[in-house]
Amino acid sequence: MTAATVGVLITSQQYEMGFYSQREAATIASNFSVVSLPFCVVIAEFVQLGHVFVPFYLTVCCAGLITAIVMPRIPPLSKIPDQYLEAGKQRSERDRLSGEEPAGSLTRGFQAALERADHAPRPRACLQSGMYNLFDIWFGLMPPLIAIAAFGLIIAEYTPVFEVLTYPLAALLSWLQITDSGAAAPALLVGFVEMFLPGVIAQGIESELTRFVIISVAIKQLIYMSDVGVLILQARIPLNFINLVTLFMLRTIIALPVIVTIAQGLVAAGALA
Repeated sequence: MTAATVGVLITSQQYEMGFYSQREAATIASNFSVVSLPFCVVIAEFVQLGHVFVPFYLTVCCAGLITAIVMPRIPPLSKIPDQYLEAGKQRSERDRLSGEEPAGSLTRGFQAALERADHAPRPRACLQSGMYNLFDIWFGLMPPLIAIAAFGLIIAEYTPVFEVLTYPLAALLSWLQITDSGAAAPALLVGFVEMFLPGVIAQGIESELTRFVIISVAIKQLIYMSDVGVLILQARIPLNFINLVTLFMLRTIIALPVIVTIAQGLVAAGALA
């Protein structure tokens, strides 16, 4: 169970409980369900870039922040209604407070926490809910995730499908002065299927700059069908498959120039070869 999966699961539950509107749930699920730090360490070491992990992770954070600022303001997220799942089901922590609202933010937060604790389920109920979510992911999500990842790896390794689809992306990478753009372009696209596949392809590329760009963009694409993609489609969050494809491509297009600019600065500073 990855951090992104847990993030989407919690977002879906909060949405169904009435704490998030449709637009808020879609925005959070597609922008803030981030890949875990341990996975970032693993993929950096896998492509022999562990020596620049700190610049790599800071680059990922910077690109993620810019992407999260832009994405909610453009379609398809901006076109999702700011409505709640059920009419009249909107809830907020402030609604739970009784009496006159406290003046200070700290006081409001503390009182809201006390009210939330008073209405919290008992430990047994929490355990039952947690076990249900765990087994739902294990037996409801893991089989399709494994199938999608295996199918995607077969296509990436044994067919030219991704190479053909990424001809425009290869031209863009070449214009951005990224070496091995023909090999890098499929790596950027294959992340839609599974988040580790870009690292598998990047491992065979000689240029550190190109490997850095590939894994940084891959981490910020977030919409992986073998991970959060399937979970979003199964949840009641108002995003369909076409929306996910669009969000994936938009995240790639927005993050790519930011990451390339930072990577070229690292080359100039001597941190990357």
